[in-house]
Amino acid sequence: MEEMEVPLEGLHEEMHHHAQHGGGGSSGWIMQGALLSAILAVFAAIAALLAGHYANDAMIEQLKASDGWSHYQAKSIKASVLEVKKEVQALLGKGSDPAVEEKLNDYKKEQKEIAEKSSEQEKESKRHLEKHQILAKAVTFFQIAIAITAIAVLARKRQFLLVSILFGCIGIVFLVQGYFYA
Repeated sequence: MEEMEVPLEGLHEEMHHHAQHGGGGSSGWIMQGALLSAILAVFAAIAALLAGHYANDAMIEQLKASDGWSHYQAKSIKASVLEVKKEVQALLGKGSDPAVEEKLNDYKKEQKEIAEKSSEQEKESKRHLEKHQILAKAVTFFQIAIAITAIAVLARKRQFLLVSILFGCIGIVFLVQGYFYA
C-alpha cells in the first residue's frame, strides 16, 4: 500500500507569508498559528508513516495466510487421492497398506498445524489493519486542524486557532491509541 501523503506545502507557504508580512498587533498570534500548523504537520507525517507501515504489514500477513491456506488445500487434495487409493484397494480385496494410513495421518497432522498458523496470520493481519485505520483517523484530524489553522490565519480569526487545537488534540489521541493498540 502507498504511504498516506499530507499535501500541505501551499498552506504552509501562505501562512508563512502572512506571518512575515502581516501587520499590526495580530502578527504574534499569526506566528503562533504558523508554528501550530508546523507542529501539526509533524504529527500528521508521523501518523501517516505509521499508518502506511501497518497497512503494509497487514497486507504481508494476509498474503502469508493465503499461502498457508493454499498449502492446506494441497495437503487436502493429496489426502483425498490417498483416500481414493485406499478405497480402490479395499474394493479390489487387497488389504490396507500401512504406509497409506501413515501418510494420511501425517497429512491430517500437517493440515492442523497449517490451519492454526494461517488463522494466526489472519488475526495478525486484522490487528495491523485496525492499527492502520486508527492512525488514518489521526492523519485526518491533523489535516483538518491544519486547514482550520490556515483559515484562522487567512481570515484573521484568532478563535479558529482554538478549534484547530481541539482537532489537533483529537488527532493526538488517535495517534497514541494507534501506536499503543494491542
